[in-house]
Amino acid sequence: MWIASVASNIGTWMHTVGASWLMTTLAASPLLVALVQTATTLPVFLLGLPAGVMADLLDRRKLLIFTQSWMLGVAALLGVLAIAGKIGPWWLLTLTFALGVGSAMNGPAWAAAIPELVPREELPAAVALNSVGFNIARAVGPALGGIVMASAGAGAVFLANAVSFLGVIVVLWSWKERPPAVREPGTRFRDAMREGLTYVRGARPFHAVLVRAGMFSLAGSALWAMLPVVASHEMKSTSRGYGILLGCLGAGSVVGAAVLAPLRSRYSVDRIVAVGVVLFAIATAGLAMLKTLSLAAPAMVLGGIAWITAMSSFNVCAQTIPPQWMRARALAFYLLVFQGSLAVGSGVWGEVARHWGVRTALLIAAVAMISGLGAGWRMKLSWNMAGRIAAPVEAVAAE
Repeated sequence: MWIASVASNIGTWMHTVGASWLMTTLAASPLLVALVQTATTLPVFLLGLPAGVMADLLDRRKLLIFTQSWMLGVAALLGVLAIAGKIGPWWLLTLTFALGVGSAMNGPAWAAAIPELVPREELPAAVALNSVGFNIARAVGPALGGIVMASAGAGAVFLANAVSFLGVIVVLWSWKERPPAVREPGTRFRDAMREGLTYVRGARPFHAVLVRAGMFSLAGSALWAMLPVVASHEMKSTSRGYGILLGCLGAGSVVGAAVLAPLRSRYSVDRIVAVGVVLFAIATAGLAMLKTLSLAAPAMVLGGIAWITAMSSFNVCAQTIPPQWMRARALAFYLLVFQGSLAVGSGVWGEVARHWGVRTALLIAAVAMISGLGAGWRMKLSWNMAGRIAAPVEAVAAE
């Protein structure tokens, strides 16, 4: 499953390069370019909770096969339209949104499956490995996408993404899911949704994860949303240059994951997250100030290290705290907050850039990230990097 997900994520990052760069050629507005990121992440905000309930109540294997097949079909349609020259800005946003719908339905089930594949004591390492695979794809996919985009066009990139879903479908077809220890036979959808809301409302250790991850992604979305605009309009680069910058972010994340492992036993998760937030704010400010590809690339490597440092910590907290029978629904809330903040933030920073410029938007976002660290003093994460949970799972479930 890990190998298949890496291959699929390479296709996804190729698609990210193709869609974002294609939009820069279809529309000059920074807002429309930023809305590509919004269209990708907004479905999680709209469908994350129902997706989590479905992942807890339905056969996860069948649900994952359906969502992967949906994304294959949408990516293939997007590729055909692009090759035929029938794609415009709003068609691109609409089909990107449809692809995001499949990702939103897939996310909670996939995240909940990871703890079922490894023993509990190996979960932090498994989450880190999953992040490494994702960021290997982020290092390879953008550069590959830029090359294919430059040589064959956006349509070929979208079709390559469609093919990448096939490997995941084949592996899922052969996977015999180990059922959770606690099932809820006969539970109605509405009741399961209400149970999820009740759990998240009462699970105080989970609140810190939601608030701090949401604040970080809201401000951090500026870098992801503005990167294609900076590469195209500020640096006068090509799709290959944009792919290189995204690849530098991915390469930095791989380095960060390797460095992070020994730090877990030495420092608290709050300290590690704080360092990650500060470094990502520096990388965001660097993107605003550095005007050439050669200078911006090292800043993006630093940004990749910072992103994996913060997000890997948030992800392990989110997957470790909930009990198994509630895991997918709790993770749905986490993904809703994280992806919803990315979607809203991308639109906000695009609008700020439209009125006051890209550089101003990035600098304001960097300041917002640093300011958000104040929440860490009041909302400590309930898990340390040695893998110890501050509040026992049973106590959280009882609440």
